Amino acid sequence: MAESPLQSSRQLVVVTTADWDAIGGQMQRFERDTPGSDWRTAGSAIRVVVGKRGLGWGAGLHDGSVSTEPLKREGDGKGPAGMFRLSRAFGLAPASEMGWVRLPYQQLTSSTECVDDSASRHYNQIVDREGISSPDWRSSEKMRAIGDQYRLGVVVEHNCSACKPGAGSCIFLHIWEGETTGTSGCTAMALTDMEVVMRWLDPVANPILVQLPEADFMRLRKKWELPILRPDR
Repeated sequence: MAESPLQSSRQLVVVTTADWDAIGGQMQRFERDTPGSDWRTAGSAIRVVVGKRGLGWGAGLHDGSVSTEPLKREGDGKGPAGMFRLSRAFGLAPASEMGWVRLPYQQLTSSTECVDDSASRHYNQIVDREGISSPDWRSSEKMRAIGDQYRLGVVVEHNCSACKPGAGSCIFLHIWEGETTGTSGCTAMALTDMEVVMRWLDPVANPILVQLPEADFMRLRKKWELPILRPDR
């Protein structure tokens, strides 16, 4: 059996939903002292929302053979299901005020954009428009203009390796609009919970997000070497 991508991780964020169409879900955090040892819970469960049309299989660290329909596609309003690295953070405040964040941090400016145009060579990348000599995209997310929902955020590495056109872009953890309002594909939560998660995430621990409907989590738990979830909805 191939080694699970989780073998080298010491921090795990698990998001589960009732089914593929559910908007609401639960986040649980796990940690361990050494790679390959047993997971233990970290903190309380957190209420989250995912895409306004639920989840669809994304492109990440997981073996593509486990991915069936539904699949995540650009603009479908689904969050990506699967296993993904959590690599860096962003927000509205300057870096000088964000010393409590351990992930690499980027302040959003008026020229920070995440490109969602599948035809662009910058597809699924966060770029500084002022630093691009010939912008080739027709659509993008002007991140600072999103406002309070991007006051704090973490990049989810979905479709980052292959960067397949049309497979989905610009997926983050961020602050929700409300507890009953789904996102365009991100995973969102209350401000206080987002602060807790960002204080906890440590790049040295190689943090990974696993996001699945409950039935698929149970189906893949042993294969992916996942922890047992607490039954505290």
